Amino acid sequence: MKLLAFDTSTDVMSLAATDGVHVWQLSGPGGAQASSTLIPAILALLAQARLTLDALDAIVFGRGPGSFTGLRTACSVAQGLALGARGGAGLKVLPLDTLMAVAEEARFQWAHSHPDAPLSRITALLDARMDEMYVQAFEFKDDQCAALADCELIRPEHLVVEASTQLLAGNVFGVYADRLPNFPDFPHSPASPAGPAMVPRLTALPAASAMLRLAPALVAAGHCVDADHALPLYIRDKVALTTEERAQVKAQAARASPPV
Repeated sequence: MKLLAFDTSTDVMSLAATDGVHVWQLSGPGGAQASSTLIPAILALLAQARLTLDALDAIVFGRGPGSFTGLRTACSVAQGLALGARGGAGLKVLPLDTLMAVAEEARFQWAHSHPDAPLSRITALLDARMDEMYVQAFEFKDDQCAALADCELIRPEHLVVEASTQLLAGNVFGVYADRLPNFPDFPHSPASPAGPAMVPRLTALPAASAMLRLAPALVAAGHCVDADHALPLYIRDKVALTTEERAQVKAQAARASPPV
């Protein structure tokens, strides 16, 4: 299967293409910056892979959650490229959840570093800014990935994971290091004299190469859509505080400050 995949939902823009045998990858600044660099990067990647848009079976893009501008960029580019391909006949588009891509990238990394300890339950975490993060748990079984619950938007200290969770993966462990709870890994690791082992953490992003690995099963399951039905996934409606809300925060801080 010949596929093009890209994600611009985080600070890192990730692209990958495959001819069914080999994989080519590119990366660069993501988020808002991708609005001017994504299309040139796609053209460069396809040239490197000696692929054309018309030869692709589908275009895969990270639909979210993530950066508001980044999601709109990825969706609009996927729609535009798909609609213009094959003389206007178009290509199918596969919108893929960014948290699923995070979980797959973490599973892949873990499998290479721990070949004798495969994982089946991974909770993906992505920084949502504004002191919040996106959270979703996934299960890997029979070479397929399935969400165990809907995506949630929570504060780091409110994170709760199931006892069956084997790995926490994402980009929140630096920015929210002091606010994330630790979870004992009772079902999977024996306790040591120092105490019970903790659920391990692995930094991972929604890599386009992970999207390529997930895509064949999702395509076979019928998750491709026509280009004009490809939409971003917004979990948060609010992307910033209003002027009035910022004024209220300042007023509350002033009232809380002791008089000089």
